[in-house]
Amino acid sequence: MDLFPLYNSVRIALISSVIIFFLGIFAAYYIRKLPAKVKGAIDVILTLPLVLPPTVVGFFLIKILGPNSSLGSIAVDYFNLPLIMNWYSAIFATVIVTFPLMYRTTRGAFEAYNENLSFAAQTLGKSNTWIFWKVILPNCKKGVMAGLVLSFARALGEYGATSMVSGYTPGKTATISTSVYQYWRIGQDELAYKWVLINVLISFVVLVAINFLEDKTPEKKEMSHA
Repeated sequence: MDLFPLYNSVRIALISSVIIFFLGIFAAYYIRKLPAKVKGAIDVILTLPLVLPPTVVGFFLIKILGPNSSLGSIAVDYFNLPLIMNWYSAIFATVIVTFPLMYRTTRGAFEAYNENLSFAAQTLGKSNTWIFWKVILPNCKKGVMAGLVLSFARALGEYGATSMVSGYTPGKTATISTSVYQYWRIGQDELAYKWVLINVLISFVVLVAINFLEDKTPEKKEMSHA
């Protein structure tokens, strides 16, 4: 059994997760401070990929990154780097599709954060950068990590946008999701079932991890506010 689809899926999901980890935290931290109307408008734009069909996201990516586009032609002509139909093309798709999950989850964690902790740190002369990394982020780490794990799982199982921008080439662009479809399409159900089982097991582990990261002790929070 060729394990390249597993390797490629994990590789794409990990790279995407690193990118959206920083993008999601940055966006969530600063957007939460904006006026309600402005924040609402930006939320709609940033969350749109979450409700759009993945094939629509893939279509827009092809139009933006394809060889006939300005960006795509520059990448090919000057760097000999085609932006679609390669394994790394899937990263563009997974970043866009999974970003809303990281952003919304992280923003919720930041909005639940007790600002008095930051005020206390300011009285001690600590800088905003120090406060963010040493006070805010550690206190919001459960929400941040839950968003990251959920985004990783979504990237690992992404199919629609990924299949459009990367296609399916065994040993080059194949992922778990595209392999399941291709094996089913050609009647190799045994291999399709194996990849389905692998995907189900990974999803199960991810859900267990998310449940572990969630705060299961609301009574302690109530006691702390008492």
